[in-house]
Parts: sequence; C-alpha cells; structure tokens
Amino acid sequence: MSPRTSRRTVLLAGLAAPALAQAQPWAPTRPLKLVIPFPPGGTTDLVGRMVAERLSPKLAQPVIVENRPGAGGNIAGESVVRAEPDGGTLLFTSIGTGAMNYGVYGARMPWRPEEMAAVGLVTRMPNVLMVANRMPVMNMAQFLDFARGRQGEITYGTAGIGSSPHVCMELLSQITGIRLVHVPFRGSGPMLTELMAERVDCGMDNIPSALPFIRENRIRALGMSSARRAAVVPDVPVIGDSIPGFEATAWFGVQTSARVPRPAIDRLGAEIDAITRDPGFRARLAEFGADGPNLTPEGGTTPAAFEAFVAAEIRKWGEVVRKAQLSVT
Repeated sequence: MSPRTSRRTVLLAGLAAPALAQAQPWAPTRPLKLVIPFPPGGTTDLVGRMVAERLSPKLAQPVIVENRPGAGGNIAGESVVRAEPDGGTLLFTSIGTGAMNYGVYGARMPWRPEEMAAVGLVTRMPNVLMVANRMPVMNMAQFLDFARGRQGEITYGTAGIGSSPHVCMELLSQITGIRLVHVPFRGSGPMLTELMAERVDCGMDNIPSALPFIRENRIRALGMSSARRAAVVPDVPVIGDSIPGFEATAWFGVQTSARVPRPAIDRLGAEIDAITRDPGFRARLAEFGADGPNLTPEGGTTPAAFEAFVAAEIRKWGEVVRKAQLSVT
C-alpha cells in the first residue's frame, strides 16, 4: 500500500466514523422516569403503569413511575419540560394536561405547546357520568329534570380543574342550561371515594377507574360521553341520546421535553407504537372500555401523528373552554 493510498484510507475511515455513530439507534444509559400527573388509583395511573411495565424490557432499563399530582397536571408537566433533555424523563399526559389546560390556565401555563414534544398516543376512552346511590335518578332524563329543579344545588366531582371530566361537565351544563357546583379533587381516586361515600351528588370520570365500582353497584352510571356505548357496560346509554350534540372522548399518551434529541424521540415513539399495537395490550385496554390510538393505518401511533392530533385537540377544546368561560385565577 502506497503512503498516498494509506492516508486516503485513514481519511475515509475517519469521515465514516461519525456517520456510523449517528446511524446507531438511541438507547438510554440510565433508568427512565414516567411522570404521572395524578395520584394512584385513577385511569392515568392505571394505564401509565401498564405502559411503564411494557416499555422497560424494550429499552433494557427500568421505567420508574412517579406520581406528581397538582394544578391539573401542570406540576408534572413542568417537571418534564425542565428535566435534563436526555430522553429519560417522560410525561404520561392526558386530554386535560395535554390540551385543555392551555385554555383553562392561559397565561398561567408553565410551558407552551412548542416546549413539549409528542412521543405517542396510547389510548382513547369515554368518560362516564355517575351519581351517588342515594340520588333519586335512574337515567339521564331524570337527572336533567332533577337538576333543572335544583339549579346551583347539585354537586359534581371530577379529577380536578381543567380535567377532561370537568370540561365535559361544563359542556353538558352549557348545552342544557343546568347549573351544577363543581367539586375538584386531586385525581380520580379521591373523587370516587367521596362519590361512593355520598358526600358529592354526582361525578364524571374516565371509564377504567370507575368501572369496578359501577359493576359492584357502589355508584350508578347514567351515561357515556362517547358516540357509542361501551362494550364493558352495554346497558349504559350514551349521553348524546338525551343531549344531542354532546360527545367527548378522553385520551392518554406520552410526551417529553422538546429539547430531547430527535433520535431519542423517534426510538421512544417506535416503542410506544409497538406497545399500542400489541394484541395483549389491546385486550387489556378493552377490558375496561378503552381503545387503541388508531392514528396510523395499522392502528398505532407515531410522534408526528400524535403531534398533529394534540394540536387539533388544543384548538378544539380551547374553543369549548372559552365558551364555557373556564379559567384558573
């Protein structure tokens, strides 16, 4: 080999090394953290832990769940936005934290939409309107009549201000003209406890966290917020049957700081997509009335598709929030 050929070979090898390094898929070098914006016991916690359990072996690292409730999910979200942008800190977001809060909190939001990166949508599911067993109503028509005769007297609990159940109930009030008293809790678990204890009159929540108590007849389900009935409670009608035009679907997904490098987001997005399309995961979701993300022809998700989905949800629910005049002062 001539000196000139040798130098050329070394030069080409040196140029190829960075390209080969860039071609290597991102992999975490430490345990990951999945931050859940609500306390244990609610739907966000339930589904988030299902995701963490399945994500860990895919990344060959533990995925530690951290519950950080407060401010409708904003405390958890801010911790993720401000965390070290190495792909190791993720937010298990919801329709409330990921979309509705921008309208509800306005200038008080601790981050802007562009500071949060979409990783993947995990599931969609209906909310359910429930009443305490002492309430003398058995269906939506009776509930509406009862509420109209007691304007401003009936209390309803939700997982918090700006949560999906809260905005759903405000939309219901806006359409029907009934006035209810909102009692916000720090998550679904505390709200359901108070509803079963009959210390609030009614409540709205995601179907998974409420389903066991509905089946045990500890609370009474009146209507689903979705466009069609849920197979897990086929006898519960949709609210839209009694209130034309009413429809709302809750959703949950994974986000991270927008400062996280693209290779990390793409790898995380691919793994979340694989989880959502797994038949076992889908079967588990179906057990409590939830569905997959269905953002791609294969029924899965991608960071780009979830980003577009979130942007559309922010616009949609921002308008609902403005009409309902919801805000946090």
